[in-house]
Amino acid sequence: MDIKKAFGEKVKRLRHKRKLTQEQLAEIIEMSPKNLSKIEVGASFVSSETLEKLLVALNVTAEELFANDYIKTPNELINDIYCKIECIKKNQKKLEITYKMLDFIISL
Repeated sequence: MDIKKAFGEKVKRLRHKRKLTQEQLAEIIEMSPKNLSKIEVGASFVSSETLEKLLVALNVTAEELFANDYIKTPNELINDIYCKIECIKKNQKKLEITYKMLDFIISL
């Protein structure tokens, strides 16, 4: 995973943890919701000024914000698995390999 995507996912998780909508956080950090969305999906990165505003708005340190310490919940993992399967559903060979791998893992 690239750093922009990991950073964006962390911002999104922290925003959810603080029970803020994208629009609310965007307003607090003086940014358009569209630009915040781009940050959260890893399509864009923050300026130093925006980073400072994010730290204050999310009430975290830079170390906390950049730490790669997140473990996905079971529901998030399942959703990710479904998304990956959706990407390969028209490729018979990849589906067969995926099935065999899952079958092997489940049998452990």
